[in-house]
Amino acid sequence: MEIQLINQSLLDQTSEKAKSSERLRMNHNFHKDFNDPVNRMLNTLEPGTVIPIHRHLHPYKNETFIILRGELDVLLYKDDGSLLDCITLNASKGNYGIDIPGNVWHSLNVKESGTVIFEVKQGPFSPISQEDIF
Repeated sequence: MEIQLINQSLLDQTSEKAKSSERLRMNHNFHKDFNDPVNRMLNTLEPGTVIPIHRHLHPYKNETFIILRGELDVLLYKDDGSLLDCITLNASKGNYGIDIPGNVWHSLNVKESGTVIFEVKQGPFSPISQEDIF
């Protein structure tokens, strides 16, 4: 059994990788492989990372984010692509996370360097289908 501690050091190490990544984000996976029934990861994000408007409908998967550090906006969209809502996640301001159903269009706007979320969604991993990206 391998126990993985989520601590300041792990967040810092993964954030440094995100800063030097072309995509300005980096995952640290806790699941052993992409076929696991539950995918759990740290997702470290830097301002300027591009997260396209998408949903997880094909196949249907809920997605849960818990913010561990930093601040980001979760942008929710109507089916026509117009903005429905903007919810800011920041633990020090009392908004700790969000659970997004698979049929909800969403994106993220990262507001602080070093932002880290703990993300959970059903496995196995499957790339987002083209019909689920705006």
